[in-house]
Amino acid sequence: MSAATLPQAAPSSNPEKLDPCMYPPASVSNNIESPAEVRTLDQLKNFVHISLCRKENLLEHHFPMSELELMQNGNRCGYQFVLHGPRSVKLAAVWAEPSNEILFYDATGHRFARIRLPHRVS
Repeated sequence: MSAATLPQAAPSSNPEKLDPCMYPPASVSNNIESPAEVRTLDQLKNFVHISLCRKENLLEHHFPMSELELMQNGNRCGYQFVLHGPRSVKLAAVWAEPSNEILFYDATGHRFARIRLPHRVS
């Protein structure tokens, strides 16, 4: 197949032009593996990212994750995270701030884990 006939990647697949709500995978040095270690929003994001990757045996830090701040009556009540894996695989997690727990959902939409964090996320 000649270079002229190779399919071209869509412009949106350029890693420098990610959606503003998406962030690249965290660095390996910031791995948070236990809920007891989560104390900040960045640590929460990292913990969720690693947990979702491990659920589907994906290489950690190779797939982007988007986030959406959830609001109720003008106040933050949590975050929704979506890991964008290969072949349009999407895994999700929702952190509920009032109860300080994370609900994890697999690629089929079924909840596979519920983890209560021992420390408030700041």
